Amino acid sequence: MRFLGCFVVLAIALRAPAPPASLIVSAATSLTDALDDVAKAYGAAGGGEVRFNFAGSNVLARQIVNGAPADLFISADETQMEVVQKAGLIVAGSRVDLVGNQLAVVASPERASRVRDRFANAPAEIRRLAIGDPAAVPAGVYARRYLEAQGLWKAYEPRVVPTANVRAALVAVETGGADAAIVYATDLAAARTATIAFLVPPDIGPRIVYPAALLSSSSNQAEARRFLSFLIGRDAAAIFARHKFIPLASR
Repeated sequence: MRFLGCFVVLAIALRAPAPPASLIVSAATSLTDALDDVAKAYGAAGGGEVRFNFAGSNVLARQIVNGAPADLFISADETQMEVVQKAGLIVAGSRVDLVGNQLAVVASPERASRVRDRFANAPAEIRRLAIGDPAAVPAGVYARRYLEAQGLWKAYEPRVVPTANVRAALVAVETGGADAAIVYATDLAAARTATIAFLVPPDIGPRIVYPAALLSSSSNQAEARRFLSFLIGRDAAAIFARHKFIPLASR
């Protein structure tokens, strides 16, 4: 009887479908909190495990081109997605504009009102302005475009503190390494002490788009497609909106 019981257990185990392999999603740092919540909702809906590789989009694009394992790529700008696409590493027809964002200028609570009122004059009291590295990091590229459009780049350029990603710019303000920072509006939820000085209105700020795409190097295409479908669905759109992103691809 003991042998028969073991045989039955073994037979059931052999018939049971294997759990889906974990997905690896390389995604922009600014999406950290929102995507963590999306992954939880995906799991609750019957999806498999999702593991994230969060970093600056330029770093992620370089990793993917150099062969790092990943199933999906979600960039904070179109330029880094195009780097991967030109390398022939995106599944044709899978690229979508997932969410949008806008810029915000932040400072310490005691400086926020002065930064708001005087930022357009590039006052000397803003000695250090933290932004993502404008030569590579999307948030920094967007920040530079905004400052250039307002005729402020030449005044602020010598004071720029370039950071590896947008969250690091926020931390620079909170640790005293910068007097102000230009970050994404969505990063305000992660602030510990920094506060908003002002939001950059969308009509004068750069168009900020986060594209997502399946990667041709994925070893788990079916599950990757399922997760991408979830990302552009209504449940994920509600989560992105809660985190102050602007859903662009919901259906």
